[in-house]
Amino acid sequence: EILVRGKITVYEPRGNYQIFCELMEPVGAGAMQLAFEKLKAKLQAEGLFDSARKRALPSFPSHVAVVTSPTGAAVRDIINVLQRRYKGLQITVVPAVVQGDQAPASIVSAIQKALKIPNIDVMIIGRGGGSAEDLWAFNDESVVRAIATSRVPTISAVGHEVDFTISDFVADLRAPTPSAAAELVVKSVEELKERLRLTLAQLTKVKSHQLQMLKRRVL
Repeated sequence: EILVRGKITVYEPRGNYQIFCELMEPVGAGAMQLAFEKLKAKLQAEGLFDSARKRALPSFPSHVAVVTSPTGAAVRDIINVLQRRYKGLQITVVPAVVQGDQAPASIVSAIQKALKIPNIDVMIIGRGGGSAEDLWAFNDESVVRAIATSRVPTISAVGHEVDFTISDFVADLRAPTPSAAAELVVKSVEELKERLRLTLAQLTKVKSHQLQMLKRRVL
């Protein structure tokens, strides 16, 4: 079902009515948007989105928890990127239902299970793309509050770059896609090698300059 707004006209020779559509949306989309904005304003007033609450991701994580569906494309993308960038990283997938009426409770339970793992450094929470209805569980107040109570930094990775959920605002970091979340968690080996090379070059330059200054003093 859809809701259409426009202008009605009549083709007089045949007596046909037609509508020139100016706006079309699924039935209920307006109500969903209203609920989204209402909850967002409530949680923002509580300070759950404040930048002061945001934590930086660890530079060299050793263990990452991933809360998502164990059968979706998102989990495969995340694991592939993480393993490609850092083969020694420990990855624990905590299964959750990410769509439908059971999803909010399942996601909350998975977050709580992940937080009981003693040595995790960061947690990715998300799923692949879908309609607004498909992603709606990540706008649920219980899910958002569960993310807010995490003892480790969190990344919200829900849908595609154009999709925004309330989980994105409360998490420590929002990733535009699940794959991007994995890239944010760990730097690639090549990136680390380049950083070390530049640091070594800078140290060599500084020490060489200091050595030259000492030689001049002696002479």
